[in-house]
Amino acid sequence: MIKNDLLLKALKGESVERPPVWMMRQAGRYLPDFMKLKEKYDFFTRCRTPELATEITVMPIRQIGTDAAILFSDILVVPQAMQVEIEMKPGVGPWVPNPINTPEKVESVIVPDVKEELDYVFEAIKLTKQELNDEVPLIGFAGSPWTILCYLVQGQGSKNFDKAKRFCFMEPIAAHRLLQKITDTTIAYLKEKVKAGVDAVQLFDSWGGLLEPKDYQEFSWQYMQQIINALKDEIPVIAYGKGCWFALKEMSQSGASAVGVDWTCDARNARYLTGGQITLQGNFDPARLYSKPVEIKHMVHDMINAFGKDRYIANLGHGILPDIPVDNAKAFVDAVKEYR
Repeated sequence: MIKNDLLLKALKGESVERPPVWMMRQAGRYLPDFMKLKEKYDFFTRCRTPELATEITVMPIRQIGTDAAILFSDILVVPQAMQVEIEMKPGVGPWVPNPINTPEKVESVIVPDVKEELDYVFEAIKLTKQELNDEVPLIGFAGSPWTILCYLVQGQGSKNFDKAKRFCFMEPIAAHRLLQKITDTTIAYLKEKVKAGVDAVQLFDSWGGLLEPKDYQEFSWQYMQQIINALKDEIPVIAYGKGCWFALKEMSQSGASAVGVDWTCDARNARYLTGGQITLQGNFDPARLYSKPVEIKHMVHDMINAFGKDRYIANLGHGILPDIPVDNAKAFVDAVKEYR
């Protein structure tokens, strides 16, 4: 039995004395101890070394006191397992030397044996569960197929992923073939994460908001729904789409246990669009953590008042920024814990 089960209660829709709190990218660059490890080991070495991934995952639990841990990893380990070469370039971010931008290249992408190719992730889950000793739940995650396609086709990060969109619109058959391969791999990957011991999973659709609503249904949501359908009876699923307020109704009816909301959609609209019967997660603007701690605490209490304490998980609207002071991150967490 997990000692602090606030997150799991909120995911079930049960009443709680206060909302649970965690932060996307909480095991990351704003923590000085993380930066020390970053100086010693490159990004994917940290992902692929279970002992390092465990140490990084547990850091925010010890240092800022969140109510859940999220496994340190990256959404791009999935396409790496599919035999796509991906680097993490300093100052650039994800880099695909040979983008998957033709139908012929799509055919070369494999659906792998995830147990073999991603065993280091499952080992990290087992080690992390031992280290956490049932203090808090552990969240596993994956990127949405559309978000992963964006990187594979574009070859790197982008503000508008124009090459990825062009590929989808000019080569829709190949695009759907690639999306289905990513979906099949992701389902197998998340099912193995469940077997390894995670307590919930989150799907990150970081670039869904770049698509118009009709295209979102075609190139992103239908694949997200496949993943949710495959997992929802085994484990709570949190569906998060940045900039996807227009899809909140579909998300709320998908079988997901919770829906993530970014800071561009306020609590009232989010409750209205989701029908008021599903747990919501979010939606503090990550840049607002630059504010003074006393201001952060006031804003957090206002945010909880707007969403209500039940069917709600306090979180940021996207990942924490790398130069946020640790004291400010802690003020965010403490404000939720002090809420009554």
